[in-house]
Amino acid sequence: MSFAKRCLPAIALSAAVAVVRPACAEESFPPPDWRPTLNPLAAREAVPGGTIVLYAHQFPESFNYYLANNTFCAELFGLLYESLLDMNPVTAEYEPGLAERWTISDDKKTFTFWIDPRARWSDGQPITAEDVAWTYQAIMDPRNLTGPHKVLFEKFAPPVVLSSNVIRFTSTELHWRNLGTLGGFSILPRHVFENRDFNKINFEFPVVSGPYHLAEVREGLLVRLHRRPDWWRRDDPRLRNLYNFSTITYRFFAAEENAFEAFKKGLMDVYPVYMSRIWVQETRGRKFENNWIIKQRVENHQPVGFQGFAMNMRRPPFDDLRVRQAMAHLLDRERMNRTLMYGQYFLHRSYYEDLYSPAQPCTNVFYEFDKQKARELLSAAGWKSNPRTGLLEKDGRPFRFTFLERDTSAEKFLAIYGQDLRDVGIEMKIERKDWAAWTKDMEQFNFDMTWAAWSSSLFKDPEDMWASKEADRPGGNNITGFRNAEVDELIEQQRAIFNVSERHAICRRIDAIVAAYCPYVLLWNINAVRLLYWNKFGTPAAVLSKFGNESAAAAYWWYDEDAAADLRDATDRGLPLPPRPAVVVFDQVFGN
Repeated sequence: MSFAKRCLPAIALSAAVAVVRPACAEESFPPPDWRPTLNPLAAREAVPGGTIVLYAHQFPESFNYYLANNTFCAELFGLLYESLLDMNPVTAEYEPGLAERWTISDDKKTFTFWIDPRARWSDGQPITAEDVAWTYQAIMDPRNLTGPHKVLFEKFAPPVVLSSNVIRFTSTELHWRNLGTLGGFSILPRHVFENRDFNKINFEFPVVSGPYHLAEVREGLLVRLHRRPDWWRRDDPRLRNLYNFSTITYRFFAAEENAFEAFKKGLMDVYPVYMSRIWVQETRGRKFENNWIIKQRVENHQPVGFQGFAMNMRRPPFDDLRVRQAMAHLLDRERMNRTLMYGQYFLHRSYYEDLYSPAQPCTNVFYEFDKQKARELLSAAGWKSNPRTGLLEKDGRPFRFTFLERDTSAEKFLAIYGQDLRDVGIEMKIERKDWAAWTKDMEQFNFDMTWAAWSSSLFKDPEDMWASKEADRPGGNNITGFRNAEVDELIEQQRAIFNVSERHAICRRIDAIVAAYCPYVLLWNINAVRLLYWNKFGTPAAVLSKFGNESAAAAYWWYDEDAAADLRDATDRGLPLPPRPAVVVFDQVFGN
């Protein structure tokens, strides 16, 4: 699982996304002629009702997204709570959410929001400016473990509540991200949580504002949501034919293989495939051949993140660039992709893969598998072989490190890596922990190396991961401890740039510097969502949203009673069902 927030459908908005047009006078949004329209990606034939059971990986230490900065909690909060602004699912422009309108001052530092007077919590109380202010205060309270979110809000003075439904934020600095930060954070009910220890608000959220509420939590096993018929936005045209399921259940599995077996038995309805072996070798048999289970590759505009072996640069041996470069040269990615992943992946050379194209290729250093180069780098760093032990040593200390791991699916990759490391005199010890223990170690920077995967936003902001000041923030995203003065200057430069193309050009410069400093042994990725699902659901023409991943199923799909009846009949009688497209390309369905 990745740390960063996913691009969520309809009501949820990544705080890293911001599109602000320069203004010469105070601007008011939305424009006077704006009217809510139907979501063009939603299927008009969708109907409410039925259930869907989804895969949620390992059970997190908390459901509170502000405390547990992972993709599942972001997805869950997107169903339970709303933000001040929404994002148009096609244009990525801002639209009203909890706020019916907003203004931006001429210096683009002051933002005023008018909360929709119809907005209500699930207990019937109005959603007010006090709720917004309290949520901000909870995030910024130094006692609360909300580190990754503090970086977004520390640029703002405490908000001023002007009336019950009007709140004003003023930034201490000009930044393109400011509106996205304010518009995109989930608002929590003050009257429910204000007298509680925020760090202990983990699994109970009795009052919500979004389309679903928590119905059941079985620790380590599942969480169940029920659709809210009284949701205050149920009649919003933009949300029509969305959030259709009466019940959404998330099941938790620590191992991908166990989850896949449960899916094949019908204990889950949707299984996003992250392992190529499953996709290529194990989607056979009559359930797949008879189209009882649909196998689809969905290609859309989902932002591309990155994954790699993160090295803790705060302590030896990974505080030495030459050592980090050697570690990259010792990972045989080509072999792993060919033999373990059936050539399904592209190999990373960038931390911002989707900022490049054939017309603008990435020229970052590419770390080929090269043991001789690795030996030369290690020798230059002062590591010499001890003939008695076969291990490299420096200042009398052998080259040993611990790989902190949380997923058994990593074993086959680490076995190959460990052998190649040993061949040059490096000993890697693998320490396996569950998600909660792993997360705690990461928050405290208590690791040598670990596997980390990060999702991405449409508009890139390098600050929380690459700024030097974030290297020591507990629970932050700069887990490697990366520090670089030139990168800091570029981060400062891009803050005041509102042109996306210009800003992303700076991100490419940052990317080249980061790649050269090698804080991660970069791995691989894929530009599609690989889906398996039981053939009992209706889906929109593009299957998923324009920018979303498999989580979009919870918002865009619906339970098709006729398809479910056909599936029951087909499985009872051993009959095939009509196929669905094996590959769905968003631009072929809706145009670019």
